Amino acid sequence: MRINETLEIAEDELTERFVRASGPGGQNVNKVSTAVELRFDLAANRSIPEYARVKLKRLAGRRMTAEGVLVIQADRFRSQEQNRSDARERLKDLIEEALERPKARIKTRPSYGARQDRMNTKSARSQVKKMRSRKVDYD
Repeated sequence: MRINETLEIAEDELTERFVRASGPGGQNVNKVSTAVELRFDLAANRSIPEYARVKLKRLAGRRMTAEGVLVIQADRFRSQEQNRSDARERLKDLIEEALERPKARIKTRPSYGARQDRMNTKSARSQVKKMRSRKVDYD
């Protein structure tokens, strides 16, 4: 399964199990196993970089087992083939999101004008508060 131009996951690393789906479908639901349970053993995989593995574990949340297996349940469609491609697409999207590195923050400083504006605003506010607290002398 190709993730991007540099990363590919071997088919033998993916395990699919077909189970009966819940929801609409009439008698078909009771007879045909259309839902797909896709399992990907992240702990055994070595093609995904370490930074992405850590992020993928965080993104997966409850879908990650204690043994490091990512489980994706797909039962959105009535056909087995559509659910199968949906599960693979969702796995691909998760891995792509994990591969994205966060943009490095560039330290910036406020400009001289921005600092002056801030000081002017603070002193104007201070003046307003001083005016409120003055006692008025009514001779």
